[in-house]
Amino acid sequence: VPATATTVRDSLLNVCLDAKHHKTAPGPEGQLYGQCTPWKDNACCTANTSVQAHQDQSYLYNFNWDHCGIMPEKCKRHFIQDTCLYECSPNLGPWIKPADSSWRKERILHVPLCLEDCEQWWEDCQNAVTCKVNWHKGWNWTTG
Repeated sequence: VPATATTVRDSLLNVCLDAKHHKTAPGPEGQLYGQCTPWKDNACCTANTSVQAHQDQSYLYNFNWDHCGIMPEKCKRHFIQDTCLYECSPNLGPWIKPADSSWRKERILHVPLCLEDCEQWWEDCQNAVTCKVNWHKGWNWTTG
């Protein structure tokens, strides 16, 4: 049976990433926390994951937003929103790509960002600093 545009579209929506903290299928999560609440009616994350997404030192990825000094709250909210989108959204199917990693089989790549959101993110973070070129790899965890 040939795939129709509707079949292809439906296969890309209402799916969860095959990754470390994601549920296997989206569903209601009435107790999502903070910036993750928009997904409470149909989420790929659990309530606990939504709480951890807001922590400065989170167990989610053993990552600290303040790894190079205190990240301003107005800047941090963009990274938290990005984490909530990644962990909770069931509508990232068009951007899901295979990942060769010990902690996830899939990742998202090239997700579009509204111009206004991009400009606000820059405005809120332009004076923040990081001591790492790429947050996705090359960390030295020997000192914790």
